[in-house]
Amino acid sequence: MSAPTYTRPHPAPRGGVDTRLPWWALALPTLAFVTLLTLILNPSDAHAASGDPAFAQLIERVQQLVTHR
Repeated sequence: MSAPTYTRPHPAPRGGVDTRLPWWALALPTLAFVTLLTLILNPSDAHAASGDPAFAQLIERVQQLVTHR
C-alpha cells in the first residue's frame, strides 16, 4: 500500500523561502534599543545605577557629546 503524496495548491515562490518578516520582528529590537539608549543618556532615571563616579562622569560626557550640536 503506497502513501498518498500531497502537493501544494499553488507554486512555490521563485526565490525559494519566503523571507518577509512580521512587523514586530523589527519593531521590538528597535524599541529595546531606544529604551536602553534613553537610560544611558538620562542616568537619573536609572534608580539602580551604581555609585561609581567614573562611570557617571563617562555617561555625562557621552550625553554632552550627543546633545551638543
